[in-house]
Amino acid sequence: MDLAVVWAFLIAFAVIAYVILDGFDLGVGILFPFLGRHESRDTAMNSVAPIWDGNETWLVLGGGGLFAVFPLAYAIIMPAIYAPIIVMLLALIFRGVAFEYRFKTVRGRFLWDWSFFIGSIFAAFSQGIALGTLVQGIEVEGRAYAGGWFDWLTPFSLATGFALVVGYGLLGATWLVMKTEGDVHDTARRYAFPLAVLTLLAMGGVSIWMPFLESEFYWRWFGLPQAFYVAPVPLFVLFAAYSLFDSLLKGKHVRPFLSALSLFLLGFVGLGINFWPNVIPPDVTIWQAAAPEESLLFLLVGAAVLIPMILVYTAYAYWVFRGKVVEGEGYH
Repeated sequence: MDLAVVWAFLIAFAVIAYVILDGFDLGVGILFPFLGRHESRDTAMNSVAPIWDGNETWLVLGGGGLFAVFPLAYAIIMPAIYAPIIVMLLALIFRGVAFEYRFKTVRGRFLWDWSFFIGSIFAAFSQGIALGTLVQGIEVEGRAYAGGWFDWLTPFSLATGFALVVGYGLLGATWLVMKTEGDVHDTARRYAFPLAVLTLLAMGGVSIWMPFLESEFYWRWFGLPQAFYVAPVPLFVLFAAYSLFDSLLKGKHVRPFLSALSLFLLGFVGLGINFWPNVIPPDVTIWQAAAPEESLLFLLVGAAVLIPMILVYTAYAYWVFRGKVVEGEGYH
């Protein structure tokens, strides 16, 4: 058994679990100023109140796992994205404080509403910038980061930041379509259409741009016979987009959210096609970046216990708080 490959898939699973689960949570915050009445905002916040902090468990698992399992990758990647990562962590703290304090005041509620919105925007945008920086390539010399402080600030990283903001907004809107009723449901459905269009345009733009960043990326998507193997991915994206718009037009409640999630999953598959078997494109592979095999095995034993526990309590939380959120009831 190739432990480096096993851990690469576990880290990838933790990352996509975070993006999916915390994505709609951040998306609710991104939509916060556009929900109208403060009662509608209460309902939107109550829809994620029981699960929002548990969703961020996967961020800890992904970041901590990268440090423990692929220490060379962590040592190279982090100096390249210190600035957006610091902004992201501060934004997550900021929105977490706003989450708790918003229900404790009436006079200052608007301050915490804006804090929740700003924290969500900055967290999402910073994550997109960090992703764009990794995709566009990190300058490596020997076994260390050789770039500058502002290498993360490029047109491509800004584009991926924007794409993730609108994508999270779409997840948040479709989550509210699924979890709420009345004014909040109608408002979320109304915003889901333009957000879906923007998300697909942003995904398309980034996807077209990406193969021209590295010759290896271009070869994997447009070279033969590789193009035949990866062709199902854009076809599935078209199907997911059709399902999303069709379900919104037909007034479905659950399918829009599942369709939006499938777009993110397919985008992640596309990233995997670009990266594999590198952890830092184009030169650092998962085997070069991996810790000693003894460490990988020791950590795998812990992960075999921890990850199922996280999955069980996450599934239990979502099961307990299933169904629609009623205005005036919930977290206080």
